[in-house]
Amino acid sequence: MSANEMWGGRFAAGPAAVMQEINASIDVDRRFATEDIRGSKAHASMLAAQGIIAEADRDAILDGLTRIEAEIGEGRFAFKAELEDIHMNVEARLKELIGEPAGRLHTARSRNDQVATDFRLWLRGAIDGLEAAMADLQRALIERAEASADVLMPGYTHLQAAQPVTFGHHLMAYVEMVGRDRGRMADCRKRLNECPLGAAALAGTSFPIDREATARALDFDRPTLNSMDSVAARDFALEFLAAASIHATHLSRLAEEIVIWMSEPFGFITLSDAFTTGSSIMPQKKNPDAAELVRAKPGRILGAFVALSSVMKGLPMTYGKDMQEDKEPVFDAADSLMLAVAAMAGMVDDMRPNADNMRAALLKGFPTATDLADWLVRVLGLPFREAHHVTGALVRTAEETGCGLADLSLATMQAVEGRITEDIYSVLTPEASAASRTSLGGTAPDNVRAAAEVARERFL
Repeated sequence: MSANEMWGGRFAAGPAAVMQEINASIDVDRRFATEDIRGSKAHASMLAAQGIIAEADRDAILDGLTRIEAEIGEGRFAFKAELEDIHMNVEARLKELIGEPAGRLHTARSRNDQVATDFRLWLRGAIDGLEAAMADLQRALIERAEASADVLMPGYTHLQAAQPVTFGHHLMAYVEMVGRDRGRMADCRKRLNECPLGAAALAGTSFPIDREATARALDFDRPTLNSMDSVAARDFALEFLAAASIHATHLSRLAEEIVIWMSEPFGFITLSDAFTTGSSIMPQKKNPDAAELVRAKPGRILGAFVALSSVMKGLPMTYGKDMQEDKEPVFDAADSLMLAVAAMAGMVDDMRPNADNMRAALLKGFPTATDLADWLVRVLGLPFREAHHVTGALVRTAEETGCGLADLSLATMQAVEGRITEDIYSVLTPEASAASRTSLGGTAPDNVRAAAEVARERFL
């Protein structure tokens, strides 16, 4: 069957070769094959239930579609560019298999509502797969955090050592981020779970169809309520890309930290050979390539959001062929994100903290300075700004003498603030600093262990 025959009698001649090339989408939308067949089966069953087609025609259509699904699954289906898209490829093959009843399948629908339905079905499945992968990532983070609840490391602002934290607490921050990302994906899935089938080209249909029935058959919550919006809307895809972009950004931040932590000046963690590569010329190298590739993925995913936004921004209602460009960026973004999530979960499972290196880093940069200032406020009753000034003077003295705050003599400290006592040394160790941060959400090891338990209940 030629594309001209599929279009009907309006066209006397076939398309130019370049028109056929730009118009065809089968190389992209063939990924909708399962969803397209599922939607067609639901539509055929509804048509028969409403008396719009005969039950014998329905049975022939359902049998033919099942055979086509098997052909596609077994790699025996011949996709043809001249038939443009997955819808026409399936319909043409259906006619070859069952003859005249195949022509009744397209009653009361259009490719416009058909592709909108396929897209929502496919994206719903992609979100479900990502949801499971993101939960696996959270599980890996929680387990690694719990095992590292007592491992001390510098916490940074501006990539400068700021205060002691625990490695477990640091990882639990990403558990929270991924939790919000899962919430955004769930919101997106809930909003997209409405069925456009039956909206037809844009105005609905005069046939007595039952859109509630097709929505139920395809596990949608309800039918869409405006036929024009049904075929014109792609905000569900944009919302997915926005949520995907945010999650990819979070993955990229953790990936960047892994790259930093593995670098020679830090040496905070090790990754096994499973997630690193060597150099073709430098035999000593062990490169965090998996992390670097995860760090790069947001470029593609953010680009997909920009690409689809650019397609949709100037389109009048309802459908325009521009919207054929909606699928490829979404497919690429979903594939890229799934791979990035899986790689990150693997790296978190694989990584091991180097506690000695982390603690050694805590001896640089005066990370207990805030604890000293807090002691001056809590014990001596100094206003915090005055305590900040005293602490700054002591830090300057330690810098000039090349030692840490805990190495300053009591006499040296008292020369700056005479009321300081021996008790000051109880807060100047990294262990004491971290253990004291017991406020809700703080870094104390017991807090981390408790947070891990709560996170299991919330997310897993």
